[in-house]
Amino acid sequence: MPRAWTPSERQRDRDAFRRGRARRSTAVALTSTLVLTAVAVLGLVSSPGWPRVKGSFFDPDVARSSLPAVLEGLWLNVRVMVVCAVLIVVVAMALALARTLRGPAFFPVRAAATAYVDVFRGLPLILVLLLVGFGLPGLRLQGVPTSAVVLGGLALVLTYSAYVAEVFRAGIESVHPSQVAAARSLGLSRGQALRHVVLPQAVRRVVPPLLNDLVALSKDSGLISILGAVDAVRAAQIQTATYANFTPYVVAGVLFVILTIPLTRFTDALARRSGWLGSQGALAGAGAMR
Repeated sequence: MPRAWTPSERQRDRDAFRRGRARRSTAVALTSTLVLTAVAVLGLVSSPGWPRVKGSFFDPDVARSSLPAVLEGLWLNVRVMVVCAVLIVVVAMALALARTLRGPAFFPVRAAATAYVDVFRGLPLILVLLLVGFGLPGLRLQGVPTSAVVLGGLALVLTYSAYVAEVFRAGIESVHPSQVAAARSLGLSRGQALRHVVLPQAVRRVVPPLLNDLVALSKDSGLISILGAVDAVRAAQIQTATYANFTPYVVAGVLFVILTIPLTRFTDALARRSGWLGSQGALAGAGAMR
């Protein structure tokens, strides 16, 4: 029977030293966090206007009364985010593929896709919302939607598709040309090489920046309230006017934070797992300048 491995005395000393250092680091981090938190809280509550701010923004009774309405509005934000995310991926992929087409015959397609991306990356989202929300109904065309939710979602799709298209294009162009050459040498056409070789690698590489865009979309979905949609922001505004208190805005902010934190942590974990952080900085640059 083989003997069970037992650490040497030196190894046990090393393990004990590492455990002690980890405990000291944890204690120092916890102490510094508590001290900084205490200083921040004391500085806040000792300010001259804190009683008024507390009553206007942190009223527990108003928070409990306004929570159901704000939650109902947040459910609209979630639905808009999910539907828009699906449409954005489809439109953005089409734009990215159009921008990577080669040959003079495809120049009009490339030029149109480039112009689209340049225009909607240059326009502020709130301006696109106003132009789409009030401009399209003003045309009085048959079949044009008049719902604030639909028009707001359309503006989100138009804007975010431009950003996500650049993320996809960066991922496609990051695949080495030798991959395509190898696929062609095996008898695959250009379309088959793009579908079976290039796109799977490109999409896998750009998942973390795509999730970052999803986090941003979850927050920007609250901007549809400027068109009259009763989402979380608009519901908070109505409750604020009802109670003459700003606490509903704080409730809406807390709910948005609760919604986005899991997405953010999942993005960070996925980035660390895939080795994206630090090694794929060029891809992030495609969608970071917002």
